[in-house]
Amino acid sequence: MTNPSTYDVVIIGGGIMGSAAAYYLKHADVKLEVAVVEMDPTYSRASTTLSMANVRIQFSLEENIRISQFTFDVLTKFEEELAVDNHRPNITFRREGNLFLVDDTGKHAAKAAVYLQKSLGCQVEWWTPENITKRYPLYTSDHLAGGTFGPLDGHFDAYAFLMGYKAKARSLGAHFIKNQVTKILTSGTRVTGVRLASGESMTAGYVLNCAGAWAAKIARTANVNLPVAPIKRQVFVLDTAVKPKGPLPLTVLPSGLYFRTETGGRILLGKSMPEDPVGFDFSWDDKRFMEILWPELAEFVPAFDTLKLLRGWAGLYAVNTLDGNAILGEWPELKGFYLANGFSGHGLQQAPAVGRYLSELILNLPPKLDLSCFGAERILENRPLNEKGLV
Repeated sequence: MTNPSTYDVVIIGGGIMGSAAAYYLKHADVKLEVAVVEMDPTYSRASTTLSMANVRIQFSLEENIRISQFTFDVLTKFEEELAVDNHRPNITFRREGNLFLVDDTGKHAAKAAVYLQKSLGCQVEWWTPENITKRYPLYTSDHLAGGTFGPLDGHFDAYAFLMGYKAKARSLGAHFIKNQVTKILTSGTRVTGVRLASGESMTAGYVLNCAGAWAAKIARTANVNLPVAPIKRQVFVLDTAVKPKGPLPLTVLPSGLYFRTETGGRILLGKSMPEDPVGFDFSWDDKRFMEILWPELAEFVPAFDTLKLLRGWAGLYAVNTLDGNAILGEWPELKGFYLANGFSGHGLQQAPAVGRYLSELILNLPPKLDLSCFGAERILENRPLNEKGLV
């Protein structure tokens, strides 16, 4: 059966955000005609599959915390609720914790964030430097003022998570189409559909931009300017001579260097840096690790001064250069054009709440979680929405 050319909703991008949105739309109204256009169904360059698949409760903006609370709930039920014909996705959710370390300059903001998180019912702890080294003897606590630990934070299989949403959405009747959207079609102040690289056009009353790092590029075809830049982020896989006695949480140093253990005792490590290139560059640079990151890692974990760099990879963050937070909802100047963009590295863990919220907006349903603070109006008004602590 060929796909129709007229839909209720066309979703640009079939990564985690697009697939989750398709699922929640069809779950809310199975009669909707929903199409997801994805240019690379192998997801070889998708931010979803190239991420470290982390999920955390440790934000300092209430809405981001509540998003994570919903994600935790989804992850614990995912394999049962997203099963298709008795096939259960195996997302391997490991709650090994997130540990954010702070120096004196970050102590006040971190403690304020912990207070907010606890007031919302989150499990999070303040650790002194002594607590940190007692729990993880390989670490040094020199120059640290303490840290915040989320015991329920962790990581999971991002590809299985994506495939779970995609398979469930398809089972409900969503169409996944291999193609590339080259233009968003409009008439006056309303969206009317999309044009594809194949030359075909698709008509739709709603177009949802879930194009990740490509979001701003495609939005410009409708004269919509989004402050979203594709910025390269690199991950390095290490085999250390000294092995931790147990799993290490995702540990984030005050400098922004972060690492955690992976299956087989490997260490995954990365760091976002101001000089990270903007553009669609997927090369990775071992010199960055050898010259910059390894010395910093060995200073904090002296036992890691002897290791082997096994491999690495690069992916893209869709960075909201205005404030680092999501841009959600209808673009005020173009009716029917909805956005789920600019997650700045948080997209994978925020997809469940965002997908549900966008389905509620499009179907005019009361939102179960009000995410209107992320509305696109603030982009036009140049009004940043900033996290006050951890970002």
